[in-house]
Amino acid sequence: MRSLLMIIDGLGDDSFAAWQGRTPFEKAKHLHMDRLIERGSLNMLSICEDDLVPESCSCILRLLGVDKEDMPRNRAYLELLANGRDISEYEMVLRCNLVAVDEAGYLAGFNGAGLTAGQMEEAALICDDIFTDIEFVHLSEYRNLLILDKASKVMDCKIKPPHESVGEHLAELLADLKASSLVLKYFLQEAELRLQKFSHDGLHYTLYPWGVSERQTLPQFYDLHKLRGGTVCKAEIVCGIGKALGMEVVVPAGATGDVDTNLSAKAEATVKLLQQYDFVVAHFNGTDEAAHRCDALEKVAFIERIDREFLGTVLNGMQDPLKIVICGDHVTSSVTGRHDEGAVPVLAARTDGSIGSIKIKNYNEIIKFLTKECD
Repeated sequence: MRSLLMIIDGLGDDSFAAWQGRTPFEKAKHLHMDRLIERGSLNMLSICEDDLVPESCSCILRLLGVDKEDMPRNRAYLELLANGRDISEYEMVLRCNLVAVDEAGYLAGFNGAGLTAGQMEEAALICDDIFTDIEFVHLSEYRNLLILDKASKVMDCKIKPPHESVGEHLAELLADLKASSLVLKYFLQEAELRLQKFSHDGLHYTLYPWGVSERQTLPQFYDLHKLRGGTVCKAEIVCGIGKALGMEVVVPAGATGDVDTNLSAKAEATVKLLQQYDFVVAHFNGTDEAAHRCDALEKVAFIERIDREFLGTVLNGMQDPLKIVICGDHVTSSVTGRHDEGAVPVLAARTDGSIGSIKIKNYNEIIKFLTKECD
């Protein structure tokens, strides 16, 4: 029986008094998911538990059965792989956000707040050739990577993620990094000068490097589970995970990392992959982005679209039975806009008409249910 893992990024959330204590998932109308719940089970489980930071890279790797000791310390290297690039053992790569800063020097936005997508593309071009010994790689919108020679002081530097740091003083947030590398210090100073043209309404823009990582080989998905797999996604981290695990990665036309993604195209691509592979992952990033924007209603609407436009299409397009798990990777609060520890919905079911008890008591049992033969 073929298996589908639908990861709805940041699906866990706070409950809202205005919604009678319901979360966005509970408020959303999802008829197809409800029918699967009737056949299977719905549980609230923590994927990160108490030993992982609540973020997508490690939580998704855990959902795919990768042991903690094999996980990279940060996700920048996997995002680089997603763009068809690699680095040597003597280099390091950092994530690098385009961020907004207010007149007092406090971080006002972690995602180029106030700039259009076109302006963010222009900003990336402006920063592309600052230093020859720092390679600037633009991913999408506010997301970039920096590649430079490995330095132990930078590798050991702890930099708070920008999406966790809005409202804090930028100089303090990046003080450790600048002290660890003169090259990065001067790079950031030059970037801020070049980006002055985008200043408006009391905001100016700069770059925020963080999440340093190095080259690392991950175990292959087939070696872990003796199954061939594929993934349908757009988010760089998931594309990178798929490539690192030796899975086929498909990015459908019109797919984005936000709520405007083409869910019908993702559904069609998923059905095609399920006809080729035993195991397919479909990832949806818009829920996480909506919660980062503290827009709970947008998150509700996207969950409803996933149910209607994606899940409904997949179920109608598959003649062979499936094992399905639909779950979050971590909590993303629509109140604070931040990732958090806590439980996420985990829906598990079979579509073969059998109605029986499916017990998913912890994260280990998710991949076991999907990769082992049915009892």
